[in-house]
Amino acid sequence: MAFTMGFVIMSVEMLGGRILAPYFGGSIHIWGSIITVFMLALAIGYALGGLYSRSGPDIRKYGVLFIAAALLLWIIIFFSEALGDFVFLKIEDERAGSLLYCILIFFLPTTVMGFASPYAVSLITTSKETSGMSAGFLYFLSTIGSALGTLITSFYLVEFFETNTIIKFCSGILLVLGFAAILQHRKHS
Repeated sequence: MAFTMGFVIMSVEMLGGRILAPYFGGSIHIWGSIITVFMLALAIGYALGGLYSRSGPDIRKYGVLFIAAALLLWIIIFFSEALGDFVFLKIEDERAGSLLYCILIFFLPTTVMGFASPYAVSLITTSKETSGMSAGFLYFLSTIGSALGTLITSFYLVEFFETNTIIKFCSGILLVLGFAAILQHRKHS
């Protein structure tokens, strides 16, 4: 699940360039906006996910995080065009406009996706002695997923599919994993 969340986060981030291009172009300012919003949203998600994990972590709650992230990705599908038009017409400065647009469409789903990593660490940590090894392995898997999400999306998926189709696919994968985690919890309850 950590691998897949890493894949999805970077896939959506890479698609950010395509989403913003019609309104603001593809300059370094635009990529600065995308990366900044993703990094801040993930940082907040990591902090909140750590707090969330303190209240009796279980696989069911982890699955709920995946479902929430999947549903929030639909903000991009349903609202990116209308919000892009609105921001583009209201804010002339491409730096301010692209930053606001990124906040509006990417901040909430990315924040929730950020919950997953610290929550997963709390699920797999069995003792203080193995916590570092558990966290390291989890972040290894997540980062490999992120690298593959970046490459596969930017080299292949964008060649064959529209942006919204890729986001729907990512959302679908998160939904399936979320429901699988909930079913796994029920099986062991």
